[in-house]
Amino acid sequence: MPDSVCTAKHLHHVCIAVKDIRDTVKFYQDTFGIGNVNVQEVTDQKVLAALVKIGGTELEFIQPTDPTSGVARFIEQRGEGVHHICFEVDHLADTLKALDAKGVQLIDKAPRKGLAGMIAFMHPRSTRGVLIELVDSPAH
Repeated sequence: MPDSVCTAKHLHHVCIAVKDIRDTVKFYQDTFGIGNVNVQEVTDQKVLAALVKIGGTELEFIQPTDPTSGVARFIEQRGEGVHHICFEVDHLADTLKALDAKGVQLIDKAPRKGLAGMIAFMHPRSTRGVLIELVDSPAH
């Protein structure tokens, strides 16, 4: 595909926004047999977050820690549910430059540290209404 700007290696995770991350984790453990889950605070994103490995992909759960945060507003407006999807890419910084040059609206023009590694978000206005996170391949 010569015109593609971003080549996704695979779906890295699907993120679900929740009101109570510990209750959600317990539900997934009891229902799907998921093992121990490490809940972490991601202060710059104002969330508690956990990545849960399921087969070859992961689920991410996020709970807002600030009632004025974007995730809190998301839950208030739409309820709990799928918040974003994440694709793994090679050379995230170069991918962001290419996307920006092509006119894709980005939330992050440079990679930043996230729960899954170095990440950046594409704005839903440029992705047909879906919040898309990109994560750099572990080799980069």
